[in-house]
Amino acid sequence: MTTVDVEAEGVTGGDAGNPAPVQSTYRLQMRGDEFTFADAIDLLDYLEGLGVSHVYLSPVLTATVGSTHGYDVVDPGTVSESLGGRDGFEKLSREARERGMGLVVDIVPNHVGVHDPRQNAWWWDVLKHGPASRYARFFDLDLAADNGADGRIALPVLGAEDDVRELTVDRSGDEPMLAYYDKRFPVAPGTDGGTGEEVHARQAYRLVAWDSGLIGYRRFFTVDDLAAVRVEDPDIFTATHEQISSWMADDLVDGIRVDHPDGLADPAGYLARLRELVGPGRWLVIEKILGDAEPLDATLPVDGTTGYDALGELSAVFVDPAGEPWLNALSRKFTGNEGDAAWLRAREHDLKRSVLENGLAPEVRRLVRAIRRDTGDHECTDKSLHDAVVAVAAHLPVYRADYAPLTTLLPRIVGDLARTHPSLDSALAVFARAMAFGGESATRFGQVCGAATAKAVEDCLFYRAARLISLQEVGGQPGRLSITPAEFHLAWTHRAQHWPRAMTTLSTHDTKRSEDVRARIGVLSQVAEEWARRLESWNDRAPAPDPAIGLFLWQTLFGVWPRDGVVTAELRERIHEYARKALRENGTRSTWTEVDEDFEAAVTGWLDRVCDGPVGGELTAFVAETEPHTAAVSCGQKLLQLLGPGVPDVYQGTELWDDSLVDPDNRRRVDFATRRRLLDEIDSAPTKFRVVRTALQLRRTRPDSFVGGAYVPLLASGPAARHLVAFGRGPTSNELDVIACASRHTVSLARSGWDGTVLDLPDGQWSELLSGRSFSGRVGVADLLKELPVAALVRDPDPV
Repeated sequence: MTTVDVEAEGVTGGDAGNPAPVQSTYRLQMRGDEFTFADAIDLLDYLEGLGVSHVYLSPVLTATVGSTHGYDVVDPGTVSESLGGRDGFEKLSREARERGMGLVVDIVPNHVGVHDPRQNAWWWDVLKHGPASRYARFFDLDLAADNGADGRIALPVLGAEDDVRELTVDRSGDEPMLAYYDKRFPVAPGTDGGTGEEVHARQAYRLVAWDSGLIGYRRFFTVDDLAAVRVEDPDIFTATHEQISSWMADDLVDGIRVDHPDGLADPAGYLARLRELVGPGRWLVIEKILGDAEPLDATLPVDGTTGYDALGELSAVFVDPAGEPWLNALSRKFTGNEGDAAWLRAREHDLKRSVLENGLAPEVRRLVRAIRRDTGDHECTDKSLHDAVVAVAAHLPVYRADYAPLTTLLPRIVGDLARTHPSLDSALAVFARAMAFGGESATRFGQVCGAATAKAVEDCLFYRAARLISLQEVGGQPGRLSITPAEFHLAWTHRAQHWPRAMTTLSTHDTKRSEDVRARIGVLSQVAEEWARRLESWNDRAPAPDPAIGLFLWQTLFGVWPRDGVVTAELRERIHEYARKALRENGTRSTWTEVDEDFEAAVTGWLDRVCDGPVGGELTAFVAETEPHTAAVSCGQKLLQLLGPGVPDVYQGTELWDDSLVDPDNRRRVDFATRRRLLDEIDSAPTKFRVVRTALQLRRTRPDSFVGGAYVPLLASGPAARHLVAFGRGPTSNELDVIACASRHTVSLARSGWDGTVLDLPDGQWSELLSGRSFSGRVGVADLLKELPVAALVRDPDPV
């Protein structure tokens, strides 16, 4: 097969104040110990050859020493020296521009890292001086008496409450510090006399047990090491965005990705201020997780989400609904439930209640206090207000309900609860009055709801449900097994018309499994009966220690199983680590705080028996049998993403098959040397690599056809028409010059074939870039897809 080369002609970087249009991005995970700005510079020629328009960097501000992700920023005012500092950042920007490329950077406005107070000067000063610190208002401190801190900042760091007696005073440095094993805390001036316990009693903070349920500051979800920052205050916004602002002034970046806006006090207000800072032309996308059928608020001054909505649509359109009865039965046998939409809704509600009453209990208590202050109510008991808050939050089907399109949602939930739970009527009325004021209680309710959803759904429920785990991703809707091409086209038409610059993605640092692992697991829907038969046989011979967890992990094994069947020591360790995390997030047999070492050892032993025994050989054979269909999904979803509406991101390394699982597995070092060689051997490169390069180069050479261009569904006709997803792109709907085609449900297609199925191409002569063949008019799909399950066509220039 011959790949037609597409040269990226006439592509230039942006001028000062005129950012370069973002056509596509390539996400790089920056790490001081593995991948720095200098490494990114060395990669620019490869990324340019691939066709990428912008390098998309994970957070680059100074983070906790040894951070492997950068989301625990300790100094928002500086670029990380371990990555190369400001000089290295400027050089990367300059060299990218010289190649007609640019930079996009991920920022973290919601929180900062406080794991080691010594590394965060603002936090250190607050602990040292308490409310008198100039930085005290930077943090959302909670010094209320019912938080158990007696006006001090509660820090949940002790192994047990009695450990306060183990505190000592470290006087080895320039100033005395309170010491608890390897942790250090500041000592206020003039308070360092006596024992560690006596010194501790004089501080503005109070060290409490990690499981006390007390905490003196708002957090990111339930992570004590990440303290929230009050960027809603204009002065604090300015202080936390000083470095970011300088990037705009010096024209170093063309786009910004905002991490977790739902954690902010006022997401819309923050984004308006950020838009003013970055300017009207710079690309601005937000990690907004949308609920089922939830629209992105069109009043927000952003270009779109970071693409989890597109990810879900791309996954679901390749899932075969014919497999649902078999998958339901298998789930029922192994887990006791079908894992369908009704079961998922019920479990989501229960898990949200549990999270709100346990992990987020301090936040809920604080919210109840705010409701009392905002309303002046003294009639309802704390318990009734607590129960009302928990009931409403647990029923909320989105991260937070204070975005413009969702104004009717909260009233409906409150009304339904008042009818079904009349005992809550008075407390719900007080709650409604507090929300109407739009003050602190409304703010804290929005923040609590987002945290409850994340912890209950993505971090727990999606590790318990096991019908088809490829659908269980951030923002995913696993209760809806699949979508039709018609649903897909309508969703993508909406994106093209209303959010043409939104990011689309298939893999991120937050996905629980890579796009290719999901593709392979999704194929199980096409062979569901055979999967059920084999799995029951395998589990009879190598029974999992827990059948429900077993069903989840059997799918994981199938997803990452090597084609050659050789489970290396590295892969085995990765599977063990993934299983350990999955068990603790699942929470039914082991948790992060109550580890069942015996059960975890039993699961590890079972995994080893599968890998080393005869079942492993049968897994290898099943992977081989389904491989052509996995490849069809892998390449199909990639082509549709890269040529579809929005700005596609390629997560590092995913231009080739990627078997990554959840973080930190998906932040492993990428073999770029192999990928670089493939650019010089493109005709013999794996199909996925050729698909990625071809599509990205197309976007660079025909920018008017993509971001802001037309999207037109193309429908095949004939008996196998439902197996084809195709669309045209072009500057307008009358000027289509690019076509993407992908096969779906190829297992049943292999039985029926494409005979009699045709696709009418728009006028003109069309070249298929992956095969080098030409087509025009009415084309037999069997001929069009004779060599590959996908096709990327461009309209040839009209003859002069």
